Amino acid sequence: MESIKAQKKYGQNFLKDTEILRRIADSVLVRPDDLILEIGPGMGALTSELIKKNSYLLCYEIDERMKPYLNRFENEKCHILYGDFLQQDIAMNIKDIPYKNLYVVANIPYYITSPILTKLMELEIPIQKIVLLVQKEFGMRLCAEENHKDYNAFTLYVNMKYDASILFEVGKKSFEPVPKVDSVVIELVRNEKKEILDKKFYLQFIKDAFQNKRKTLKNNMKHYDFNKIFSILNQLGYKENVRAEEIKKEDFIKLANLYRMK
Repeated sequence: MESIKAQKKYGQNFLKDTEILRRIADSVLVRPDDLILEIGPGMGALTSELIKKNSYLLCYEIDERMKPYLNRFENEKCHILYGDFLQQDIAMNIKDIPYKNLYVVANIPYYITSPILTKLMELEIPIQKIVLLVQKEFGMRLCAEENHKDYNAFTLYVNMKYDASILFEVGKKSFEPVPKVDSVVIELVRNEKKEILDKKFYLQFIKDAFQNKRKTLKNNMKHYDFNKIFSILNQLGYKENVRAEEIKKEDFIKLANLYRMK
């Protein structure tokens, strides 16, 4: 079959480097009774590596032109669903699959990386590990630590459930067509030990803390009782003029929890 031309409306850049494809697939260690979700399989380059693992495999593809390429993977353990992943009811899609652990592996369209990750974050079913090929800037933001320019509220949002790290970089020439941006493969490993007392409050708290990164926490959080905040900051070893980007991830959770309790 002839290759399909990438469509800009779907943000398609097909990964063609077989070594990179193998490395991405090998980033998850799965058993036959585990389930992998692949988002945007395209013509099946990554799918052909994932299916070798003999686990359950469910692929979401928005572009129905890919059917002739993906039909060959369909079997009792591998199924392809066509449609917009963001509109899918994942819990309903997988309810009849007798899997033990859930994983996500994908080369996703860069322009909808945040919505896709947000959907995965909001899924009540636990995902053991998420491995994504993303734009380098986005990957740096997810994996940033305190005092780094990329550290922001979305970093902390993802950190609520996962420990993020960059596995390796992927050169532009590994894609067809060649993208204008650099890429990295990131992994998000589920961390069940992070206890956030009030999720809704925490999300608003970190959003307010980072509303203006150049300002101090005190100036960003004028609608809060800063005397209470400063008392907690002092316990955690921070000065009154601290900025949000200087506070460690684990200390943000402590700060929000203690503020909510007092």
